[in-house]
Amino acid sequence: MMTLYLKNKFYKTGDQIAFGARFFKEVFKPPYQWKEIIFQCYLVGYKSLVLIGITGFIMGLVLTIQSRPSLVAFGAESLIPGMVAVSVIREIGPVITALICSGNIGSRMGAELGSMRVTEQIDAMEVSAINPYHYLVVKRVLATTLMIPLLVIFADTVGLFGSFVAVNIHDRTTLYHFFSRAISKIDFSDIVPAFIKTFFFGFAIGIIGCFKGYHATGGTESVGKAANSAVISASLAVFVIDMMAVQITDLINK
Repeated sequence: MMTLYLKNKFYKTGDQIAFGARFFKEVFKPPYQWKEIIFQCYLVGYKSLVLIGITGFIMGLVLTIQSRPSLVAFGAESLIPGMVAVSVIREIGPVITALICSGNIGSRMGAELGSMRVTEQIDAMEVSAINPYHYLVVKRVLATTLMIPLLVIFADTVGLFGSFVAVNIHDRTTLYHFFSRAISKIDFSDIVPAFIKTFFFGFAIGIIGCFKGYHATGGTESVGKAANSAVISASLAVFVIDMMAVQITDLINK
């Protein structure tokens, strides 16, 4: 039983890798359908701004309030802006934003394509000589790959503003002075690796969400399973990619 389970998992992993590799072949094929790409970017980016903004604000607020007593005890209260900036930009902002997008965007893509699969819309496209992968998958994966880095930048900015609000609960400081102290602690090596890995987060979320929906089988129950599986798998992929990125960054900085 265990051998059969591992064998099935191995095959599914191989199918998913092949599904993702196919993207790089299809992405350069015309027609490019810019309107559909822009529409998907609108769904991924603009429709997620409120959720990401609220999450980023709470993230910066809570991190500042929780860390302030410890820093005050050591007389390092002035380091709060720099500490929060480094923490949010390097790790917390990208990962939390990617996890939120895994639940919000990955599940939506899994449900959309899963519904199209079980209602035989994808089969109809194949019979009509339309490439469903190029039309359905490529556009969505491009949208997540391009928009999630922008959402991370937005979340980082709102998170720092949340930290500014938290600092002003106990002290008084201007927005300019707070951001000056925060930015002074950020190096080029903090920003670039954190920004680069967000593209991989976006690609993983998009390709996994599309894969789960594209290969949904059975009736309408499989749509829910595809959406749920997309969230779990995409969230796990975010942690794995983040772990690999941290290891690579650590080796480069040595």
